[in-house]
Amino acid sequence: MIKMYTTSWCPDCHAAKSALGKKGLPYQEINIEQDEGAAQYVMSVNGGKRSVPTLEYEGHAASLSGFRPAKLDEFLKSAGLT
Repeated sequence: MIKMYTTSWCPDCHAAKSALGKKGLPYQEINIEQDEGAAQYVMSVNGGKRSVPTLEYEGHAASLSGFRPAKLDEFLKSAGLT
């Protein structure tokens, strides 16, 4: 299952959740404001930045900050989900 690291206030996170829902792809949402370990993970894969949404699937991780459907499609392809 895809893990999506988010914050409650992030409009890109809401857009990514909607896009995944439209594609019928399940995901686990992890709020980095509530989970310090998750925040540390996000920073470790994004050059020290708390960049959200960050998606992770079986070792593939990418920030979708500045969300565009093409970014999601690129992540899904790199993770072998399409």
